[in-house]
Amino acid sequence: MKHTLEADVVVVGGGPAGIAAAIAAGRQGASTVLIERYGFLGGMSTAASVYPWMTFHTEQGEQVIKGLAQEIVDRLMERGGSPGHLRDTVGFVYSVTPYHPEIFKVLAVDMLQEAGVKLLAHSFADEVQVEGGKIRSVSLAGKSGRIDVRGRMFVDTSGDADVAHLAGAPTLKGREEDQRTQPMTMKFRMRGVDLEAVRQVMIDNPDNFYHKTPFAELDRLPLTGVSGFYAEWKAGQVPINRDQVLFFTGPAEDEVLVNCTRVQGLDGTSIEDLTLAEAIGRKQVLMMAEFLQNSIPGFAKASISSVGAQIGIRETRRIDGLYRLSIEDVLEGRRFDDAIARSGYPIDLHDPSGKGVTSAFIKGSGAYDIPYRSLIAQGLDNLLAAGRCISTTHEALATTRLTPSCMATGEAAGTAAALVCAIGMPARELDVKLLQERLLRGNAVL
Repeated sequence: MKHTLEADVVVVGGGPAGIAAAIAAGRQGASTVLIERYGFLGGMSTAASVYPWMTFHTEQGEQVIKGLAQEIVDRLMERGGSPGHLRDTVGFVYSVTPYHPEIFKVLAVDMLQEAGVKLLAHSFADEVQVEGGKIRSVSLAGKSGRIDVRGRMFVDTSGDADVAHLAGAPTLKGREEDQRTQPMTMKFRMRGVDLEAVRQVMIDNPDNFYHKTPFAELDRLPLTGVSGFYAEWKAGQVPINRDQVLFFTGPAEDEVLVNCTRVQGLDGTSIEDLTLAEAIGRKQVLMMAEFLQNSIPGFAKASISSVGAQIGIRETRRIDGLYRLSIEDVLEGRRFDDAIARSGYPIDLHDPSGKGVTSAFIKGSGAYDIPYRSLIAQGLDNLLAAGRCISTTHEALATTRLTPSCMATGEAAGTAAALVCAIGMPARELDVKLLQERLLRGNAVL
């Protein structure tokens, strides 16, 4: 037997973008449903242990992402779930935002309830009904049987453009020439790390690390990110196609999140490829932990404390929207009349087949605009995207995919969806000045 639900706004995907979209829509007075396949919220931030959030700021230190994203950080701080924004001592951005994933899971549900949002967890959207250029409903598979969720506006925050793909809207995948995507990473945490030993080896061997901060200052700066150990990595001959060790400290004082595994050449929208990626990633976790214990100062007594519930995915499908944000737009710090968010994160492109990471920094003020047109799917009157699957090139996705940017586009998409429902028009015809006014009222930065 098939059940039916109805709402003004239907958001598919409960990651940071979906959480922000649903809260924003609910606060604008729209009846809203948020659909999530796991039994908890947070997307890559919780299911795949992506940590910390970075960055809300430009390289020069200006905060360009506020609004709902900053409210989430503030409320995490109130609950002891985040120290707030910290300066990264050795990475290539000036701020990171550590957070406690379990506290974030609870806070997200609380904020959704406050906004009047109905949450459907353990629900997988696997079918979309389209009539006359509009999505009429999405169908869910779950323990309760089939559920049709009908809506007036839909927001695709699945990360993989699942709704757009199922609805027949044009999508893109990977780089243009061969559709290969940035590699997947199985992230894991270790406890029992002697971070003072790590700090000392960095001071004693500065050439072995990628850094901007003078190492003489490390004794008075938070040790949030460590990128390097090149000599140890080369000597260790770990069969993982990377060129350095990367980990982030916290939330506990003896804890790190390790970001070193790399699974390449597989498609994150293929069940068979995902199955293989999970197996490869978990084997790499064990190899990586053994290497750290045997080769890196401070890790001798450390042990694995958790591994992601799923492998982390940087890139799959994205919509081919009314405007495709380009790497030139990002690096030139371009402004758009229909801007609905800003971001200061540089290009951080993990090679789909090689060892390296391509980095490029934003000129001028250090920030770029994300236009409303990049959230609008082609061919459908009532579908917006937010988060990892907005309309960009492969290269530009290397910045828009980061969590604070996903939160910002999520807030914009949810607000826009509610306005479209209230006024009654196709999403592409919404007066962007009205949308911008509502976002600014919520303390967003445009």
